[in-house]
Amino acid sequence: LIVSTPSGSTAYSLAAGGSMVHPNVPCILFTPICPHSLSFRPIVFPDRSRLRLKVPDSRATMWASFDGKNRVQLRAGDSVVVQVSQWPMSTVCLVDDTNDWFKSVREGLHFNLRKAQGKLEVKG
Repeated sequence: LIVSTPSGSTAYSLAAGGSMVHPNVPCILFTPICPHSLSFRPIVFPDRSRLRLKVPDSRATMWASFDGKNRVQLRAGDSVVVQVSQWPMSTVCLVDDTNDWFKSVREGLHFNLRKAQGKLEVKG
């Protein structure tokens, strides 16, 4: 399960089938990794949400990692609470947040880019 902010949505979450979300959208993304059910889909929650993710009593242990680091073992009954910080992190933009984001998506993911096609050769 991936829980991310819009800033993290174009990396881990996108790779797992989550949506791309513009950084100005105030939300929390909830993206399942390899779900075993067709009804378990990515969800976008408002940024005022407080999510409690609890390890079911039927599980022995689970692992949580934070941005791919600091792995922590969780046992049955343990939970992790996720919410947006009241102290947002400022980012530096080359032009502005919208132009920078679209440029990053376009160049990094080749989104909506087409290669020029060569001429069609007809033999005969």
